[in-house]
Amino acid sequence: MTALLEAHRLVKHFRGVKAVDDLDLAIPTGCCFGLLGPNGAGKTTTVEILEGIQEPTSGLIRYRGEPLGSRFRQDIGIMFQSTALQDYITGRENLRMFGSFYRRTLPLAELSDACALGEFIDRDTRKLSGGQRQRLLLAIALVNDPELLFLDEPTTGLDPQARRNFWELVHRIKARGKTLLLTTHYMEEAYHLCDEIAIMDHGRIIAQGTPRELLEEHFDDVVLELPQADFRDLPLPSWLTVMHCRDTVEILTRDVNAAIRELLARDISLARLQIRPRTLEDLFLELTGRELRA
Repeated sequence: MTALLEAHRLVKHFRGVKAVDDLDLAIPTGCCFGLLGPNGAGKTTTVEILEGIQEPTSGLIRYRGEPLGSRFRQDIGIMFQSTALQDYITGRENLRMFGSFYRRTLPLAELSDACALGEFIDRDTRKLSGGQRQRLLLAIALVNDPELLFLDEPTTGLDPQARRNFWELVHRIKARGKTLLLTTHYMEEAYHLCDEIAIMDHGRIIAQGTPRELLEEHFDDVVLELPQADFRDLPLPSWLTVMHCRDTVEILTRDVNAAIRELLARDISLARLQIRPRTLEDLFLELTGRELRA
């Protein structure tokens, strides 16, 4: 698949700290590409460089094989994690204002339909709910019908229903053949939306591929999950890995039947046992660690 946006040997220094460390990245046309990483991993800096907001210390960025220029700025849309909307004007007026910055714009009716703005497009933006605000911000990012859309943690702070509704809007955008770069701390969101993901840490890409490929590459086991109250801390065979979490115990095994036999033999209740496959969250924690980042 042809790369729409490419970064070659990208480096960014801040006061002696290498925030981005010799990074190579290629985002294919028509792909939803997820960039994941813990706080301080360098992903925000990387995205801001890719957006043309920051200049790299060294390295090259190319859009459609060319250096970033006026065509790039007209072809992209950005939904920042936090965007200030003009107060005392409506969603429709905000869209008209942002649309005036571009040579090419989508009709307001099409934007309203695509982002489900109909019920509140003429409401003062101060009176919008969190989910409505995010849908309006998405419409603003789409106002110029961009070929490449940057979504920076777009569902932070949304309730589960609003988050799922937002995912459906993203699926509609993907169906139109657009290319997206998504950053998120929600691993379920990355798995659900992204065709390919890259996990960053310490300024470098440490894993990249489709979500399914990465899980198959790193894991060949499943997780048996029990409440701490139901687990008797008795010795288990070495082929079972036991991890004590806050309220649960996770037992990692390649052989579910054998693991269950061992638990029953030790008179451990399985009434509240849950069995789940490995997830992107497991992968994220395995690759980047469990310690709290500032």
